[in-house]
Amino acid sequence: MTTTHPELTRNQSLVLGALTRAEGPLSAYTILDKLRDDGFRAPLQVYRALEKLLDAGLVHRLESLNAFVACAHPHCHTQGLITFAICEDCGQVDEFSDPVVQERLGAWSSDHGFKAEKTTIEIRGHCAACLAG
Repeated sequence: MTTTHPELTRNQSLVLGALTRAEGPLSAYTILDKLRDDGFRAPLQVYRALEKLLDAGLVHRLESLNAFVACAHPHCHTQGLITFAICEDCGQVDEFSDPVVQERLGAWSSDHGFKAEKTTIEIRGHCAACLAG
């Protein structure tokens, strides 16, 4: 099953589909393993697809995990600030944006003459379901 976006190549669609179906973040090598039956043989195939998907705002890279997730909110990359809450127990990733935090970071950048291109915040901890269990 592939995720259909007319502007995507077959490999990009397959990588996006693997991330969309995943229950948590995936490393490039995990994506490669999942797509071997679809003709993927080399990590470079995955990295090239991921690069284009990142540029298109369809996936995000979680720096602290060196892993990738499908974008949960279409066009979120235009907001300038993306925040991820990552559960240390189950691996669930929640994506959200907060206008108050975005405003504060924008004010700091402006006050310090800094031009922010992209802001990503990763919060690591324990989700409500894992805390309740």
